[in-house]
Amino acid sequence: MALQSGSNGNCIYVQAGRTRLLFDAGISGKQAQLRLAGTGVDIHGCGGLFISHDHVDHMKSAGIFQRKFAVPLHVTERTLAAGERHRLGKLGPVQHFQRGDRVTVGDVVVETHPTPHDGADGSCFVVEAEGKRLGVLTDLGFVFSDLRKLIPTLDAVILESNYDADMLAAGPYPEDLKRRIRGEGGHISNTEAAELVARFGSRLQWVCLAHLSRDNNTPQRALGTHRQIVGADRPVHLATRYAPSDMLSL
Repeated sequence: MALQSGSNGNCIYVQAGRTRLLFDAGISGKQAQLRLAGTGVDIHGCGGLFISHDHVDHMKSAGIFQRKFAVPLHVTERTLAAGERHRLGKLGPVQHFQRGDRVTVGDVVVETHPTPHDGADGSCFVVEAEGKRLGVLTDLGFVFSDLRKLIPTLDAVILESNYDADMLAAGPYPEDLKRRIRGEGGHISNTEAAELVARFGSRLQWVCLAHLSRDNNTPQRALGTHRQIVGADRPVHLATRYAPSDMLSL
């Protein structure tokens, strides 16, 4: 379940067996606690918080999650160093991983995969439990080769679908920002996300489109592009900028 997804803040909740995990802490501790409580989940019971990269919309509340809710923090050393600019506050012990590591937490293994997104040391994640694999794949940069290898191994995916190419081209952003979004350190588009699923996602039971741009996308365009390219048979869900998504299961 995405508690929120977008440039205004990101946090994703995953539960497998008795293990509860959070990915990214770009929303306030209060909002995370309230949104989880709305589904009957106590944030204090979460067994780990994994940070994908150092941008403020993914990391700003990492210190609060650790101090207030006693959630163990997993982050690379470079990401933590870069994220100190967000005034994380005093931290307790931190579990450092290196990109490419497999981290065991309770009943699950979290695979960490490097991304070319323009953070200091960006990662995306795969959660594996009981033979099932969920991808948490946002802030990807571009469709890099390892991504094409990763998608076929997944049973479900939360996948970045950041922008509509026509909206970005015609929109108000300055040209250097448009180039950054389209470039190797930026984001992937609706079309790129849909083509990944169409070409490599035959195993996927469902897709949840995430990290939609406020200015260069709409839910209708993201869903429409996906259905046009992939077809209408595969279940597709949306993670929004303003409220929790549905609690999806495998």
